[in-house]
Amino acid sequence: MQYVSTRGQAPAQSFSEILLGGLAPDGGLYLPVEYPRVSGAELDAWRGLSYAGLAFEVLKKFATDIPEADLRELARKTYTAEVYRNARAGEDAAQITPLRVLEDGDGGKLVLQALSNGPTLAFKDMAMQLLGNLFEYALARQNAQLNIFGATSGDTGSAAEYAMRGKKGIRVFMLSPYRKMSAFQTAQMFSLQDPNIFNIAVQGVFDDCQDMVKAVSNDLAFKARHKIGTVNSINWARVVAQVVYYFRGYLAATASNDQKVSFTVPSGNFGNICAGHIARMMGLPIDQLVVATNENDVLDEFFRTGVYRVRKSAETYHTTSPSMDISKASNFERFVYDLIGRDAKRLSALFRKVETEGGFDLSGEPGSDGDEFRKVAEYGFVSGKSVHADRIATIRDVHQRYGVTIDTHTADGVKVAREHIKPGVPMLVLETALPAKFNETIREALGRDAERPAGFENIEALPQRFEVMNADVEKMKAYIASHTGL
Repeated sequence: MQYVSTRGQAPAQSFSEILLGGLAPDGGLYLPVEYPRVSGAELDAWRGLSYAGLAFEVLKKFATDIPEADLRELARKTYTAEVYRNARAGEDAAQITPLRVLEDGDGGKLVLQALSNGPTLAFKDMAMQLLGNLFEYALARQNAQLNIFGATSGDTGSAAEYAMRGKKGIRVFMLSPYRKMSAFQTAQMFSLQDPNIFNIAVQGVFDDCQDMVKAVSNDLAFKARHKIGTVNSINWARVVAQVVYYFRGYLAATASNDQKVSFTVPSGNFGNICAGHIARMMGLPIDQLVVATNENDVLDEFFRTGVYRVRKSAETYHTTSPSMDISKASNFERFVYDLIGRDAKRLSALFRKVETEGGFDLSGEPGSDGDEFRKVAEYGFVSGKSVHADRIATIRDVHQRYGVTIDTHTADGVKVAREHIKPGVPMLVLETALPAKFNETIREALGRDAERPAGFENIEALPQRFEVMNADVEKMKAYIASHTGL
């Protein structure tokens, strides 16, 4: 399996060669030359597998240069009941991503897929724990070091830091928008005292953090000298690790391969739902992929109109589903590459327009950049938007009707899912995080605090260690250089 850049100016490479690097040298994102296909017979054979066994079967289609025995052991080591603990009473932690049916009537079937039983109580753990083990494995084979430089709007950072803390040969430099995460999210990251973890709170919004990660990654000399890698969803290995739970959700929700399902995904950076797109391209019987946004509705606007229009920092809202407070979706480039027939030259031109004009238009209207918007439906994509009043109402409704407390992002997903559910097609909403991470809004919605898993009772009171910096790429490079020892 070889991988190429969406920008078309980088040589094809293997999975192991792109594992540690993040962006391609030409500034593009890696994708396989072609998506591997999964047959109906394989799906049948996978129905009885553990999550670790399923992860191995999916991953071996992409990581063809890693010995299968090693890949199987990495999956087994990652996906255990000890790591993905029983975070909610009555659930079998060994299932890793159990399903919970909320509604099953004439109007359709609405199901939550729990993805937040990991160490940081967010779906990011599903991929990040594997990424940490893959990185350590690859670095040990090369006797090398890696300095991870990433950005987070809330959950990626803590998931990465908990996955990488104490890993030999790895340091983590994580940017986050200063005072724009929940108190729990902030404490979860900043309370870590491990010497290989560096938290930098940036005066700005998530897009400012993400832009700096890309700027540093595009400085190829600095990147090579300081051995810079990334764990953001621009990293292909992280996206492909997320493909696994789409297969798990489908297999758990159906009895045969004749049945289709749909997935609703709360989305800001398009990484999670990009994994769903890949699963569908592999042959998983997915009917619809529903993009649920919050007030930062760049993606919803595109899937409704064909216009991709990024917002400036001043136009990005700080909301009560803060992990989606993103106005420039990094992984969207991977989908557009497929949408326009994998035309790398045209893709590059479109994303140059993003930088120079703030976006592009594929609606097919006079003066637009193309007419590919009509093809969006062929890929199963639809979308919707949820705002603060919607998520408060949804949290209350789900709690009152089913006795289930959901977090703010999952509430956005449930609200939008209900707008697209079809009779006869189960709708799986991917849970984003446990509600304890957004207690301020849970208290507003329900008049009480969210339940906290053991070990997180007083996390906000722990000492915090972090640096506050401006969104200055050169100062950021200097900070990294002064702490790498390279």
